[in-house]
Amino acid sequence: MLLVKQELLGSLAAELDKLLPGTAGKAVFESPKVAAHGDFASTAAMQLAKPLKLNPRQLAETLRSALLATPSFQQWVEAIDIAGPGFINIKLKPEAKQQVVKEVLAAGEKFGQQPANGRRILVEFVSANPTGPLHVGHGRQAALGDAICNLYASQGWDVWREFYYNDAGVQIDTLKKSTQLRAKGFKPGDACWPTDPDNPESKAFYNGDYIQDIADDFLAKKTVKADDREFSANGDVDDVENIRQFAVAYLRNEQDKDLRAFNLHFDNYYLESSLYTSGKVDAAVQKLQQAGKTYEQDGALWLKSTDYGDDKDRVMRKQDGTYTYFVPDVAYHIAKWERGFSKVVNIQGTDHHGTIARVRAGLQAANVGIPQGYPDYVLHTMVRVVRGGEEVKISKRAGSYVTLRDLIEWTSKDAVRFFLLSRKADTEYTFDIDLAVAQNNDNPVYYVQYAHARICSVLAAWGGDAATLADAGLAPLQSPQALALMLQLAKYPEMLASAASDFAPHDVTFYLRELASLYHSYYDAERILVDDEAVKKARLALVAATARVLHNGLAVLGVSAPQKM
Repeated sequence: MLLVKQELLGSLAAELDKLLPGTAGKAVFESPKVAAHGDFASTAAMQLAKPLKLNPRQLAETLRSALLATPSFQQWVEAIDIAGPGFINIKLKPEAKQQVVKEVLAAGEKFGQQPANGRRILVEFVSANPTGPLHVGHGRQAALGDAICNLYASQGWDVWREFYYNDAGVQIDTLKKSTQLRAKGFKPGDACWPTDPDNPESKAFYNGDYIQDIADDFLAKKTVKADDREFSANGDVDDVENIRQFAVAYLRNEQDKDLRAFNLHFDNYYLESSLYTSGKVDAAVQKLQQAGKTYEQDGALWLKSTDYGDDKDRVMRKQDGTYTYFVPDVAYHIAKWERGFSKVVNIQGTDHHGTIARVRAGLQAANVGIPQGYPDYVLHTMVRVVRGGEEVKISKRAGSYVTLRDLIEWTSKDAVRFFLLSRKADTEYTFDIDLAVAQNNDNPVYYVQYAHARICSVLAAWGGDAATLADAGLAPLQSPQALALMLQLAKYPEMLASAASDFAPHDVTFYLRELASLYHSYYDAERILVDDEAVKKARLALVAATARVLHNGLAVLGVSAPQKM
């Protein structure tokens, strides 16, 4: 059906160009809001009516007659109706819709994917500092980032997954001191344990049980290995640097376990400290100064970020000589650009909204050729977890929040991924534990996976060679349920492209739920394993194609497609 659509668009473009040269680009099909109105719709007549000084409905009638005379419309189109002020509604013949079955079976796992385009994209996500277990907010970010990477890979991009974290600073210092106190035998609640986060001389320490686990392993002089580092403890409770490095390595290892449970792999781990040791921060500041985009005031160095739309200028270097947090961000993104990534996406919580303007301002002010709007941002809200109708807020492991590993252990990797992707990133989301483990149609991931497993059971009961279905005659596929199912299959490639462009993996979940619904309706309407061999093979080909698209779509989300449930 992709070829059918291309042929029809080609004919429409040619006819538009005849009416008004240079308007072939207006040959676009939309999906009618009401399915009964047709399969494709065009508003070209209304767009051309004014420049041609013609009545749009009359122009639509003229265009209708011209299109019906073309070979492609004669071959694939059953009828063209004119509605309202000049909408052109096109109804396809059944054989046009049937073509998608052959296309899916021929392309297999490549259906919907585009060839390599030679462009590189870096997606930075999760980026959790190694100070504790990953929480459910990190889980939403992990699901979003991985799915967006898969979407861009499907569109031919060379995708790079990157994890950035702060391996120094106040939080790491707090981790070090918390671990040291636990190693010395103290615990939260003791008089020496800082609890007041508002007192700059007495920062609150980390209270979760995981801190005791780190201290115990430190005293045992264990060696821990993460994806990006390995370190051995010496057991000396007064060696704060050894404690710091061991605690960071320990928690990076814990994060790796969480990510492996989520079936997520990163291509690179980027340390904030490397921006300083490599001189990239100083180089970025020098570029801004040489461009004349900074000034000194009140003992601080300021960026003229208002020159680039920010609501006020921003401090870059404080009076004590340390840099504010957005300065290494600017250096980091200059490094991304210099590494050859023409497109960069950052996935962060909505609390990072204020950093967007100043980072982009710094990149423009640096005058290194970075285009406006670089990088792209996808901001997500946090996640509420509900169990038994009540919100779950505390994890024994973390001490103050539900961890990603908790969520996976309570439900499954597939449920966590699908659920966290089922809404737009910037909308509030409540993760219902009870729904995620329910085996019924109210559970969206179960509903979609069951459709796939149901088809696999039908194919197994048939027992034939699936390869022979590619040559099946499809003429028997004429019922309304079969036609609706095929039309949904044909929407998959464009849905993928749109979801990638809009950073919208939730579109994939919506599509899969609709496809599963249409399959279940088809299964209830028509027996598949009938005695008539030709009808049986046609119906088997249709459901095999449906299983393939379900499998492909779930793979984009990082969700499995089980053959049995």
